[in-house]
Amino acid sequence: MTRIALHTQGCKLNQAETEALARRLWADGYQVVPLSQPADAYLLNTCTVTSTADAKARHYLRRAARLQPDALLAATGCYARRRPEELSGITGVRAVAGHDTMSGFTKMLREHGLYPMGGLAAPPPLRTRAMVKIQSGCSMGCRYCIVPAVRGRGRSRAPDEVMAEVTERVAEGHQEVVLTGTHIGSYRWDGMDLVGLIGQMLAASTVARIRLTSLQPADLTPRLLYLWRSVGEGRLCPHLHLPLQSGSGTVLEGMGRPYITDTYSRAISLARETVPGLAVTTDVMVGFPGEGEAEFQESLRFCREAGFARMHVFPYSPRPGTPAASMPQVDRHTTDRRARLMLAEASNLSQRYERGHVGQVVPVLWEREAFPGVWSGLASGYLRAFTRSYRPLWGAITPARLESPAPGGLWATIL
Repeated sequence: MTRIALHTQGCKLNQAETEALARRLWADGYQVVPLSQPADAYLLNTCTVTSTADAKARHYLRRAARLQPDALLAATGCYARRRPEELSGITGVRAVAGHDTMSGFTKMLREHGLYPMGGLAAPPPLRTRAMVKIQSGCSMGCRYCIVPAVRGRGRSRAPDEVMAEVTERVAEGHQEVVLTGTHIGSYRWDGMDLVGLIGQMLAASTVARIRLTSLQPADLTPRLLYLWRSVGEGRLCPHLHLPLQSGSGTVLEGMGRPYITDTYSRAISLARETVPGLAVTTDVMVGFPGEGEAEFQESLRFCREAGFARMHVFPYSPRPGTPAASMPQVDRHTTDRRARLMLAEASNLSQRYERGHVGQVVPVLWEREAFPGVWSGLASGYLRAFTRSYRPLWGAITPARLESPAPGGLWATIL
């Protein structure tokens, strides 16, 4: 049996594409195995948003080459598309392909003498929450971002393709689908926008929960938010991921972001007024060119006042070929210091958000057994919950009372 190990870096869109490939491999007769097991081929789906992501990709491939010197090593994804020669130069890497050729991976396996055996049963669900890709690429043109160069302009999937995938995931036992893309708010297909797609999904599928990712302030129209109060009540997760990048208007202008801080504040205020118990998560960058100490403190205050449920904090990393790479850079020591301060604020905000839910009863989707007898799950409002259970909970949605703080979330009791 030919064994293939897949590994994903980066965003939920990458996760969705890797999962789609895993299902294709199973359908073709290959056995997909965890990274902890020996494999005949290793495929890394790379990210290139930061130089750190690039370094992690190289490290993973070199490590795989040491552990399995006879295995086929391949790379795909954003870094593979941006700098294929860098990855091809790593000892043991025999194939590098961008996103557009990922579907030809099985052909590549055969070309390297790795053939399927066939006769496999349907694969088990890879995650309790199914990542469903609805679009890819971005047309915004932020000055720091390499994504348009590696993924191209925004392109949407046909609604019937999306609906067919959702139906398949529900049939496999998934109770939540996460609609993924570079910017899902830009979804357009033959007159249908994101609101129309979600409305169709709610009407035509039985999926218990739908979660959205990667929206922009301009996407939060009353028409979209109304879905939570109408057909989507109880099924649309009260959670929005709304990348901020900076809480300084000056820095946002330098980044080329299509909003100002006042616009962002009004958008999340409207969303919170419309959607009870809404969790707003975000991305925040520190050390962007032109960010002085005053701008950083402004960004820190903005995040504190916005009361985010969770923040992904990362230092700016110049990407060759982007306009920001040629701007005067903030020194690494200052950027690292600011990252530590922003991470501390992110931790405080997460703890405050979690403590504010102690005593509440919420629906939790149980995802995995974190430790023997301890299960980890995700509430619809993006709260991590833990409970003690010696019976399997995988994939079940149960009401649970949030009891007390725990490392990384809250202890809960299933009702």
